[in-house]
Amino acid sequence: MSGHSKWNTIKHKKAATDARRGKLFTKLLREITVAARLGGGDPKANPRLRGAILDARSNSMPNDNIERAVKKGTGELEGEAYEEVIYEGYGPGGVAVLVEGQTDNRNRTAQDIRHLFARHGGNLGESGCVSWMFNRRGYFALDRAALDKAMDEEKLTDLALDLGADDVSIADDVCEIYTAMEDFTTVQEELERLGIPIAAKELAMVPQTQVEVPGDRVNQVLRLIEALEDHDDVQHVWANLSIDEKVLAAQSR
Repeated sequence: MSGHSKWNTIKHKKAATDARRGKLFTKLLREITVAARLGGGDPKANPRLRGAILDARSNSMPNDNIERAVKKGTGELEGEAYEEVIYEGYGPGGVAVLVEGQTDNRNRTAQDIRHLFARHGGNLGESGCVSWMFNRRGYFALDRAALDKAMDEEKLTDLALDLGADDVSIADDVCEIYTAMEDFTTVQEELERLGIPIAAKELAMVPQTQVEVPGDRVNQVLRLIEALEDHDDVQHVWANLSIDEKVLAAQSR
């Protein structure tokens, strides 16, 4: 996989997400509610809930909001009944796109997602058409500029392996750590305990292979991904795209 390209794509996506903080809070609270409904309200016994709460706190979510979301999930407070949905399809240039969402109206959401794919030059496919191309893994990006300058590549690698990483990619500006899905929360907690700043983190669907997007299709692909991410019922959008850094930088200006 093209780790550096992935890091730049995440930075591009993060900039768009930060501009919609209200939507981000809504999605975080919905994830907490669903996690509590499916696995119970005790974070110690519910890894998914623990991860969702950590994510919410790292985005400065007030504790009162978190507690209310948990209680809605466990039924202690009234709230909407959300169910998890997955949509699969192809974007411009043959890019595989996997959409994970939570909705209280499956028919409405499916219609909206189909419309977004078509509007941006893609097409919604059948269940299973692209999910086989992805594996669920924990992902962390550490900005090397924010790390101790004395921490060379060998020390970074040793740190990642000590944390339980199963793959490490180190470039001039970023150290990327991949973990097994079940180790994601433990690694996040250990990084925070050590005071190591996390530039990006995801329990991601990582593509087994990537598709190089032609320069003239990059803008169209990114618009599709951003439109999908902006939908209220969408939690995550994964794609097996690889974009040249210079082309992506030009699109991000």
